[in-house]
Amino acid sequence: MVSLHSPTYGRFWLSVEQHPGDTVSCTQAEAMIRAAEAKTGLRPWRRTDLLSGRIRSLEGECQKNQAQACQESLEHTHAHLIETRQQWQAERGLVLKLEAQYQGRKRRERPFSALAKARQRLSMLERRQGRLEKRILTLEKQLRHRQQQVFGHQAKVHRLKQRLEHFAAENRTNLCPIQADFRLDAGFGSRENVALLIELGYETYTKPYSDWLTPRLKQRVCPKTQWTRVGGNAEIVAWKVERFPDFPYPIDVALERFHTGQTQRYGTLLHFGSDPVTDNLPGWFHRYNARQLIEAGIKEGKNVFAMHHLKVRSAPAIFLQEQFAVFAANFVRWAARWLVEQCPQVPCSWQNAAQPRVKQMVKVAAHTSAWVDWQDQGCLLTFTDHSLFAGRPLTVKKQWVVQLSLPFSENAHF
Repeated sequence: MVSLHSPTYGRFWLSVEQHPGDTVSCTQAEAMIRAAEAKTGLRPWRRTDLLSGRIRSLEGECQKNQAQACQESLEHTHAHLIETRQQWQAERGLVLKLEAQYQGRKRRERPFSALAKARQRLSMLERRQGRLEKRILTLEKQLRHRQQQVFGHQAKVHRLKQRLEHFAAENRTNLCPIQADFRLDAGFGSRENVALLIELGYETYTKPYSDWLTPRLKQRVCPKTQWTRVGGNAEIVAWKVERFPDFPYPIDVALERFHTGQTQRYGTLLHFGSDPVTDNLPGWFHRYNARQLIEAGIKEGKNVFAMHHLKVRSAPAIFLQEQFAVFAANFVRWAARWLVEQCPQVPCSWQNAAQPRVKQMVKVAAHTSAWVDWQDQGCLLTFTDHSLFAGRPLTVKKQWVVQLSLPFSENAHF
C-alpha cells in the first residue's frame, strides 16, 4: 500500500497491490517508489552525478585481477603436480631396482642405506601429491567463486549504467522537480534500497536492514561517550557524513540506546540529505518515528476497510475489493472535509478535517440510527436519543454534484 499525507485531507491512499504471504518486504521498495511517482506525477531531480561516481569506482575495483591471480596459481599448482608425479614414477622405479639388487645379493636394508633413502623420498613425493591435489580442489573452488564475483560485478556495473541512462532521460523531461522526504522502515532499509533512494533524489531517513551496521557502531562507543537523551528511555550518539566500505555514499548515522529494565537495546538511524540532523538529535529521532502515520494507515486498511481479510477468491474480485477499499478510504476524508464546511453542528471530534476520526465515522456513525428529513432547502439528519450522538442534527444543503455513468454504444440526452 502506498499512501500520501496531505495537510488538508490527511492520509490518501495512492495504490495497493496484493503479494503472496512469503514476499520479502525489502524486494518491493523500488516498486512502491515508482507507484508513488506514477500516481502523483511528481519526482525529484535524479542524482546522476553520484551514480556516475559510483560506476567509476566499481569499474576501478580489481575483481578481474583477483580472478586472474587465482587462475595463475591454479595453473602453477597443476604444473607442480605433474612434475611431482614424474618424480614419483622415477623414484618408484629406483626403489624397485634397488629392492631387486638387495634381494639378489641378499643384503639387509639398513636405516641409512640407498634403498631406505629412496623409500623416504618416495613417501615424501606421495605426501606432496596428496597436498597438491587438495590444493588444486581448493583453488578450483576459489576460482569458481572469483569468477562468479566477476560476473556479478560486471552485471552490477551494467545494471547501474542502464539506471544512469534512465535517470538522465528522466531529468531531461522533469520540468518541475520536487524536494521530498522518504522515511523507510528497517524492513526496507537494505543497502541497495538506501543507495537507490539517494540516487533517485530523495532526502532519506531509515534504519539499516538486519545488523549490517549496528555492531560496528557499538564498537565505537566507550564509557566516556556522550549520549543525548531524545526520549523517555532513549539516547543517541551520532556521526556526521560517515563512509563505510560496503556502502557507496557518505551518510549520517546515529546509534540508539534504549533502556528496558536492567537491559539495553540498540538500533541505528541513517540519513542522507541536506537536513543537518546531527545538530538536532531529538528532532531527528522524532521525525523518523513520525512515520507511525504510515503504520496507522496500514492498521486502518486492515481493521476499518477490510483489506486484510479477503472475502473473495478470484483475482478479478480481489482487485475490485482493493480498488473499492482505496476509494472508500479516500472518499471518507473528502466527505469529512465537506461535512465540516457544510455542517457546523458536526461532533467536536469530527471538526479537524485534516485528522478525521475515520474509524468512528465508518464503524460507529454509519451504523447509528438517525431520522432523515428531506426539506426544500436540503436534508436534516438527527441522531436518535439512544445513539452515541443523541439529538445532534446535521443539516446538508442541496449542493450535490453527481457524475452519471455514461451509456455504452448509444446516444442519450440528459
